[in-house]
Amino acid sequence: MSEVSASERVLCRVEDIPDGESRGFAPAPGAFTGLFAIRRGAAVLVYVNSCPHVGLPLDPAPHRFLDAKRAHIVCSAHGARFRIEDGECFSGPCYGESLEAVPVRIDGEGRVIVPAEAGL
Repeated sequence: MSEVSASERVLCRVEDIPDGESRGFAPAPGAFTGLFAIRRGAAVLVYVNSCPHVGLPLDPAPHRFLDAKRAHIVCSAHGARFRIEDGECFSGPCYGESLEAVPVRIDGEGRVIVPAEAGL
């Protein structure tokens, strides 16, 4: 088993997120803001679950961060749309702003690992 340092936390395993789907995660202990991940094949992108417009969580229901075509991230509060690949808003009241990306690594066991302080 590969090591996870005290400055990191394991969100899940890659296979816990269906390919092309998203999944939300509770805040780290002591934090108020959760994270969400989107899987694209072997790649996983992670963002802080907070819209840059007003700071509200993006998901209207658990794990629902993507539009119906699973092509963009959508904020449920006001319909802002963000590119999956970099989190930049291209439509809506926060146009030109971006979601906060979280560094992610996938270890040899397929675990999705992020910094422990992500979302603080």
